[in-house]
Amino acid sequence: SHPSGEVIKIAAGKTLDLHSQGTTKMPAGSVLQIVSSIYNGANDYGTTSTSYIDTQLSVAITPKFANSKILVEMVMNTQTPNGRGESRILRGAVDLTGYSWIGPNASHVFWGINAGTWEDSPSTTSAITYKVQSKALSGAYYYHSGGLISSLVLTEIAQ
Repeated sequence: SHPSGEVIKIAAGKTLDLHSQGTTKMPAGSVLQIVSSIYNGANDYGTTSTSYIDTQLSVAITPKFANSKILVEMVMNTQTPNGRGESRILRGAVDLTGYSWIGPNASHVFWGINAGTWEDSPSTTSAITYKVQSKALSGAYYYHSGGLISSLVLTEIAQ
């Protein structure tokens, strides 16, 4: 405890443990934690399934506060050589994205980046898992194409 407007100085080599003094709260908009799932393999993965399948992008987070927002960012390199496909992001069984499609209606190779940013309000302090799923709408849909990096990044933001 110190008088309002005073500066607290910590000696070199010493630490200040705010948790031992009670509950601490970061100002609204503060980044509380960042977790990620990165695929950096040389293999292309693909599907001809018209049902969603799990990709290699999956990450768990345990929010520090129930009112936190989770900023969800996904980037995935894709290819549709003879059709179309789509990907979605799930928190547990909840679809956050609706869908995010890529691919032409005509039959020719189409490379692209399937990417997006979403804001989520999970309202929990329990561990939750976010993952990316993909499916073909027609033909074949390749994700993690070209040996490029794909990622799913979660940032917890204080409210």
